[in-house]
Amino acid sequence: MKKHKKNRNVAIVGIGQTHHSSHREDVNQPEMIHEAVELALKDAGIGIEDVDALVHGNMELFEMVHQPDLWHVIGTGGYGKACYRVTTGGTTGATIVGVGDNIVASGLHDIVMIIGFEKQQEGHTTGGITNMADPLWARNLQTGALTGATAEKTINEFGADRAKRAAMRLRVTLDKHASLNPHAHRNFGLDYDQIDDLMVNSPQLVGELRLIHMCSQSDGAVAIILACEEKAKKISKKPVWIRDHVTVHREETFNMFGINENQEVTHHNAARKLFGRNGITNPREYFDVFEMYDPSSWWGLDWLREFLQLEGDEHLKMVENDEVSINGSFPLNPSGGVISTNPIGATAALRVAEAALQVRGDAGAHQIPREVKHALASGFGGTFWTVLFMLEKDLDWQEAE
Repeated sequence: MKKHKKNRNVAIVGIGQTHHSSHREDVNQPEMIHEAVELALKDAGIGIEDVDALVHGNMELFEMVHQPDLWHVIGTGGYGKACYRVTTGGTTGATIVGVGDNIVASGLHDIVMIIGFEKQQEGHTTGGITNMADPLWARNLQTGALTGATAEKTINEFGADRAKRAAMRLRVTLDKHASLNPHAHRNFGLDYDQIDDLMVNSPQLVGELRLIHMCSQSDGAVAIILACEEKAKKISKKPVWIRDHVTVHREETFNMFGINENQEVTHHNAARKLFGRNGITNPREYFDVFEMYDPSSWWGLDWLREFLQLEGDEHLKMVENDEVSINGSFPLNPSGGVISTNPIGATAALRVAEAALQVRGDAGAHQIPREVKHALASGFGGTFWTVLFMLEKDLDWQEAE
């Protein structure tokens, strides 16, 4: 099969992210964004005058500011430059990286800065999301962004005790990762001997989805600088190549009388497409790290199977055997993931940024203790939309073609 080929190779050459918190009251929106922009420019070793265009993304509904990119010019440095504004729900952060990748690959611009942010304390995120579910018919399935359907499905398939323990074990593992990440919003110092207690005493949200399973609302921003191959090799000693990315949108529906087992979820579909056109036959062996968009540990558990195209209970075994820990054979979210940090417009972009830091070997205390050559990063949002990225340390794959 003919493999995917870009018009121009594109690399990540600069990364900057803020400290994330539930309330960044010390800064306004442009000031917070400027923190990430300044760090990304410093990381790339270039000035704002070297950047050709900006791609800006957030959920403007949540802060209730229309066209915030116009106000944020005083923080982004985008005055007089081409600027693109993107909003696609939870996938926003991944979509803006994809847009930037396409812009540079097309030849339209050589250097593009991606900016994702959210300052949720200034709006009402929960109020905005809650209206997406019918309060009567969806009462037992979903309340806003909260859904117990995945927990119910996993429990029905693997039994209550095993399913609950696996989901909570994954939650503890990700909390341990978050404790290593100085940028993370939440880490609780959880340990595996607390699993039994958490399974019973953490407050229930919807069904077996408990408060401890679920991501939070965070304030924060991230900036990523992309460059074409010619510029990237001049700018960076450690460019991280965006080999390919894919977006799959599907308006999923809930069957009130049971889940349709024949309906392929977008994660599975996106992975099948991306791996297929790049000749990846065993993603579990090929990729050294996966930064997954995991809104809850129940979803993170279930989606391991979908993304990695696994059969049966292989995904549960990966968690039970600690294969997904930072020292395991397939590290999952060494940054702590979405469960620890969730500034929605930046969240999916953070998955790409954190995966790139792992490839560079620059993740600091949460760096995987072995060489990372191939990384996977995902975004998720809305009514089951998926964006999936492949990042590479080298351009070896092109030689193989």
